[in-house]
Parts: sequence; structure tokens; C-alpha cells
Amino acid sequence: MSTMKTTDIRPDLLAQDIEELSAKVNLFQTGQMHEERFQHYRLTRGVYGQRQVGVQMFRTKIPYGKVTIAQLRTLAHLARTYGHNNLHITTRQNIQLHYVKLENSVHIWEELAKVGMNAMGACGNTVRNITASPEAGIDPNEPFDVSPYVEALYAFFLRNPICQDMGRKIKIAFSSSDADSGYTYFHDFGFIPRIRGNNGTSTRGFKIVVGGGLGAVSIPALTIHEFLPADEIIPFTEAAIRVFDRYGERQKRQKARMKFLVKKLGLAAFKELVQRELEGVSNAIIPIPATEQTWPQRNVQSVDLEDPVFAKWFETNVFEQKQKGFYAAFVKVHLGDLSPEVAEKLAAIVAKYAADDIRFTAEQNLLLRFIDAEDLPSLHRELSGIGLGDAGIFSAADVTSCPGTDTCALGVTNSTGLATELKDLITQKYPDLLSERDIHIKISGCMNSCGQHMAAAIGFHGSSIKKGPYVIPAMQVVLGGGLHKGVGHMAQKVIKLPTKRIPAVVETLLEDFAASRQGEEPYILYVLRQGKAYFYDLLKPLADIDGLKESELFDWGQNSQYVQEIGVGECAGVAYDMVGAILGDAIEQIEKAELATSEQRNPEARYHAYTAHVIAAKGWLLSHDVACNTQIKILEDFAEHAIQGKNFAFEGDFVSSVLTIRDQPANHAAVLQYVKGARLFVESVIDDRASALGKSSEKLVIRDYYKA
Repeated sequence: MSTMKTTDIRPDLLAQDIEELSAKVNLFQTGQMHEERFQHYRLTRGVYGQRQVGVQMFRTKIPYGKVTIAQLRTLAHLARTYGHNNLHITTRQNIQLHYVKLENSVHIWEELAKVGMNAMGACGNTVRNITASPEAGIDPNEPFDVSPYVEALYAFFLRNPICQDMGRKIKIAFSSSDADSGYTYFHDFGFIPRIRGNNGTSTRGFKIVVGGGLGAVSIPALTIHEFLPADEIIPFTEAAIRVFDRYGERQKRQKARMKFLVKKLGLAAFKELVQRELEGVSNAIIPIPATEQTWPQRNVQSVDLEDPVFAKWFETNVFEQKQKGFYAAFVKVHLGDLSPEVAEKLAAIVAKYAADDIRFTAEQNLLLRFIDAEDLPSLHRELSGIGLGDAGIFSAADVTSCPGTDTCALGVTNSTGLATELKDLITQKYPDLLSERDIHIKISGCMNSCGQHMAAAIGFHGSSIKKGPYVIPAMQVVLGGGLHKGVGHMAQKVIKLPTKRIPAVVETLLEDFAASRQGEEPYILYVLRQGKAYFYDLLKPLADIDGLKESELFDWGQNSQYVQEIGVGECAGVAYDMVGAILGDAIEQIEKAELATSEQRNPEARYHAYTAHVIAAKGWLLSHDVACNTQIKILEDFAEHAIQGKNFAFEGDFVSSVLTIRDQPANHAAVLQYVKGARLFVESVIDDRASALGKSSEKLVIRDYYKA
């Protein structure tokens, strides 16, 4: 049993990360590293190809969106120095910088390290940033603060070999209460806090959901544990990710997420595999230190609401914390975009009025905490002075939007221009809706749901409509997503319409709701009651394109006819794959395993050695034209085609030998033997390959085969 540290500000490890990134960038820029192999590497370091050629999007990794004042100032400096003068808050509670030169990614890492931040696993097929309710720690309805548990899980998986090269990404979220403001229902893993006890004792734990996801096929997560003690959540998650790594699809990108594996296996079978895998994890219990911070009690003070502008902001953006006498305030940030100048001024305001604890939210806003009642008017006045004093948090005017075609290669249509248009429409024509938290509007530039449109009461994703020689920029309308009393709903696809008509769509929907709503009926339930066909008929008149206006051939923000330009996204890894390079990867895994063994890092050593087995077996199979799609199938196919087919000598049961990783904890003697066996196996495969080729030609494996 071990105790989990809740921070990962390891200067030595950060220095190694930076040194390695610098070396890889140099190898790529001097032509010594193939472009697609480098792409696979840089993605896991937060460097993602942008729509514009020659520049990158750089994404940080900020667990539950928490930054200090010093960290916010560092981000502002980086945006000014290396980015495009903009800090973009994402729906994953991160910051993205755009238009970054590749070589400057190293400098960004260096500056982040100085304030205890990094970008390891921010992109690529890894465990991505772990999100959480921004109210965590101050939520009046929370059983306990989930923040330490987020930090512990984040630190455990940050450089863990079991999640550095999966078939696809893993997204994890924590909610502070049953209200599910962390949106666990559409995540691969979701954690909701619970307390159980009897006879005067209490135990902290979590309800755990798995297999949720948005995108083209949106699936709500399923409950796998109603209650799991808090000190078991790290072993459980490790075991479940091992199952995903081993059994998850890798060849067909669109089927390579956790949600499809859970659906394919069934929840019961998936849970069985996780329980089997738990036998091989190093610790069945990992306690997580989680002492609640105490704050001095304040007398509850009344707030002067004579100023109607301040009163509206107080009504919509402010709530009283569980720490009596303190308030928290949401700061509305349109499109999630902050200039360096505004960010620095905001940092100074926070230093005056709030705790040194700023939270980025999934709605692309900010939450400030521990504010005295008497300071709220001054805080609002100063926020308004830098353009951040708008009321209406979580309202229809608080539109969520991904960058779309502004910077993303996958963007089909412009989402930011439409988001601005809708914000202005609501603010000017429907000001009463600023107090209504029932109708969220979310926009994605494509179906991939970075704007989380499938979790919106009213959502849109980029698309197009063909009309003769023309391609018309369009939006798919989806309705009825979001949360109602802690229950998550996925939106229903209704109709595809020209994007320039979307403001009229929103007006039509709002007028219809006002006319036909029953009492205080929430919009989500209204959509469920009326049904998809009702809304299709309601919006169908807007689909008539026979009388199309010339301006409707332009996308938002464009002054010329729309041309669809969809690039290739980088989320799925890479395509380049030579057998020789694959076997080189296997040797690299062996070297990592041997180093970890020498340092008594037994679980890491064993997983590197396991991965070496899989990669080497895959290399052999591909060289013999046997396609690969999951790790478990690679092991089974190698046993069948290589060993049983008498094409490769191996003593014993190959599959069982490799899978001892799941049968027993990683004690040093057993791991040492396992690593030695892995090296012998990899070297045997390399010798076999060299003999078959006469140490000459190389075999190229194209996109139809997965990159392990």
C-alpha cells in the first residue's frame, strides 16, 4: 500500500521532459526523425498542428482548471511572447495558445515549468486533462472537496507508461455533487462523491460511471460502481485503462473510444475484465491525503443591490459558498478568449479581492473564490472596466464555442462568428433570458463536439449543404441535451440548415418555447415532450434554399463564397509505420523497462516490458501481412501464426506468459525476470526479421494498420 502525493511539481522530471522535447524537435528539424513519428511524439507534449501551415496550437494541462495568480500571469506572458496575443479557455478547463512556432514550444515548456505547470498528455492518445466542477471545495451541496482526488489521479497518470500510447484518448471528470456540474455523464470515467457510514463512522467514496462520450455517436456513461471507497479509485482506474489499452480498437479510429469498448463487451463483461486486471496492479489500495482547508467564519453580510446593473450580475453570477460569509463569482469570458493585457489586469483584480485560486470552467469562463460581501461591488466595477463584468452566466447569452475554422484543421464552418451573433441576439432581444439558466447554447465547428454541442439544450455543429454548383455553409441543429436534476441528456439531431439562418432558428425556438411551455417546464423536458418530429416541422421552412440569398453562400466572418476546406485532425495518432521502426520502438520500451527496473520502479518496468512484447509481436505480424487491431488480438495472432504455425520458436504458452502482468502484483524479482524475457523475445523477433530480409530492404506499412 502506498500514499499518493497530490502534486507533481517535480523539477527533475520537468527538466527531463524539456530536454527530451528539445532533442526531438532538433532531430525533426534536421531531418533525422520522420514527420509522422515526430507528430506522434509532439502531440503527447501538447503541440498540435493548426489549420494554418507552419504554426502549432499549444495546449496546457491544468487539472480541474485551477491556476494561481502567478500562473495566470505566466500564461499571459506566453501568449504575448510566443502566441497570437490570446489565451483561449477550452471546454476541458485548459488554456490553448495559437500560432506557435514549433521551436518555441520548448520555451513555453520552460516557462510553464517555472510555475509548476506542464503539457504532458495534453493532446494525443493519452489520459487527457482531468476536469472537475469549478465549485469543488466551496459547493454548499458537496459531501467533500474532490480537488485532492483529481490531483492524485492526475499525478498518477501523468507519465505513467500504461497511458502514453493507447488506441485513443481518455477523458476523466469529477463532479462536486449529485448535480453533476462536472458533466461526468459524457466522459470515459466520471466520479461523483459519496459518503457512507454507520455506528458513527464515515467513509469517503465515489459513484463511478464509465463509457460516456460525445461526438458523432453520443453515449451516456453507465454506472459501474454506486460506491467505491476513495482509496480504491486509482487502482480501479488503472485496471480499467489497462483493459482499454489491451482490448480497445486501434485500427478503426471512429470505434477506438472507451464508449465503444464498453458497448461491445457489455458493462458486466467489462467489469469482469477490470476485476481480473486488479489482481495485477501493484496496490489494491492507494490512500489519498485530503485534508479540508479551514477558513475563519465570517458574519453573513447583506449586499447593497441598489445599482440595477450590479444587482443583475449578483443575481446571475454570484453564489454564497459553503464557507459562510464568503462568496464566489463567475466571470463571463466571451468565446473563452482573454488578451494578455486583460489577463494581467484580471490577475491584479484577483489579488485585491479573491483567493489565489482561479478556476477555468467547462463553459469557457472563470470562477473567483473567497470574496467578502463588502468587496463584491468594487470587484464588479473593476471587472466591468476590463470588459469582464457581463451578467448571465449559464444563460442563453453565455454561448460556448470551439475555435472552429479560425484555427482548427477539422473545422467545417465558423463557430466563433455565429457565437458572437447569438450572444448579441439574446442580450438585445431577450434580456430576460440572462436570468434563465435553463437554455444553454453550444457550438462546434464539426461533429467532434469540442464545443460540446450534444450536451446543449440548443446545439449546433458545422456542416454543409450542396445546391447545384454551390456548397452552402450549414449547421446541424441538435436539441434537448444537458443536465436536469443531475441527470444527463444527449441532444437529438433535428435538421441541417444554412448557417446564416441560425439566428432565425434560435428566435423560432425561443418564441415557440415561450408560447407552448407548460408552467415552469425546463427546456430539456420540453424537447422530450414535443419530440424530434415536432421540431423538424417547426424548423423545416428555414430549410428551403430555392430562394437562397447571395450572402448565405458566405460563412460568418467571410466576405467571399464559402469553400469547404477540411484538413486531417491529429487526435488519432499517426499513419507512418515501418516494421524496422516498430521493432526500434520495441527496443526503446525494453531500455525504459531496464532503467525502471534498476530504479526499483517495478510497475513501470513491467508495463514497458509488456508493451515491448506487443510491439515486437505486431512487427512480426505486419511483416507477414497479418493485420492488427487490438493488443489482445496481436498476442493471440502471434501465437497462432508465428508459434503454432512453426514460424517462430517459443517455449511455453506465449499469451499466458505475456499476460502474467494481470495475474500478480509487480514484485521486483518477478519483474526482473519478466523484463529479461521481454528482451530475449524482442531480440529473437529482430533476428528473425533480419534473417528473413537478408538484412536489407524494409517494409512500409500504410494507414490500414494501426500504430501501437
